[in-house]
Amino acid sequence: MDNILDYGITIVIYIQGLGKWLLVPMQFFSFLGTEEFYLLFMPALYWCLDAGLGLRVGLMLLVSGSVNQILKLAFHAPRPYWYDTQVRAWSSESSFGLPSGHAQNAVAFWGVLAASRRQRWSWNIAIGLMLLIGISRLYLGVHFPSDVIVGWGIGALVLWAFLRLETPVNKWLKKQRLNTQIVIVFVTSLVPGLISVAIVTMSGSWQMPVLWIKNAASAIPETDPIEPMRVAEILTFAGAFFGMAAGALMIFARGGFDTRGSGWQLLIRYIIGLAGVVLIWQGLGSVFPRGEDLLSYSLRYLRYTLIGFWMVAGAPWLFIKLRIAQRSND
Repeated sequence: MDNILDYGITIVIYIQGLGKWLLVPMQFFSFLGTEEFYLLFMPALYWCLDAGLGLRVGLMLLVSGSVNQILKLAFHAPRPYWYDTQVRAWSSESSFGLPSGHAQNAVAFWGVLAASRRQRWSWNIAIGLMLLIGISRLYLGVHFPSDVIVGWGIGALVLWAFLRLETPVNKWLKKQRLNTQIVIVFVTSLVPGLISVAIVTMSGSWQMPVLWIKNAASAIPETDPIEPMRVAEILTFAGAFFGMAAGALMIFARGGFDTRGSGWQLLIRYIIGLAGVVLIWQGLGSVFPRGEDLLSYSLRYLRYTLIGFWMVAGAPWLFIKLRIAQRSND
């Protein structure tokens, strides 16, 4: 393993040596793989362009993100700048490095969009962005080449499984009563968290090398100490998944949501919708505790459940009430 990491350090240093002029472009492509970008893009797609595709993209990202967090905890691999002080840290991360979440989620996200278009040009653009997002993580010093390659591979597997299972799972789920459907997605949302807790419990004897902690702190002194064994992040994905899935089941049971509208209606939807996301995220975030205990975990799950539900069902219902949108069957 050390040989792979040492070879990866050589590649990362070489890429960083191409010049600082690449910093801004690489930061841009890295941003296209962040949660912030997805949080801005997915609601716009769902509220203003194509509700069905927006929902698929959102659920795909949450599934991929959950898989990524589980694998990071299982492998507990370092970041380049934790491992070697020769690497310049142009960004900071507190989670483990393998597999790369940016690379994996880029394949999942852009892959779903390309698959929905079913045109060669869309796949060409998607593959180009997947490659650039992955390479940007090498330049920024937060991933080894092996992290990115494995991330692309896992992302492709998750994308294939999602596209393969989406239709049969939907058909089976539609045969159940609404209450049963909600219970099913609730139980499903808890599985990644339980797996993560099991991994952390079984890794109880593992100790993070002191050198990783020191190198990370010296590379970016102003950041908080790295805590890669935290399981709180998986609850973000779990809660958002339950909120979005339950919200979709409820709103589509009542006739669905039509994204058509005038330019000003689309703009108002986006502004109101994002304001609701920020209000729930920031408002509850300032009230709920952020510890590593059962109460904090439960409230974090609830917080992101409400965000997911608002995005998929709450905001569209409000749009319909305000007459800036209508039901699909109207």
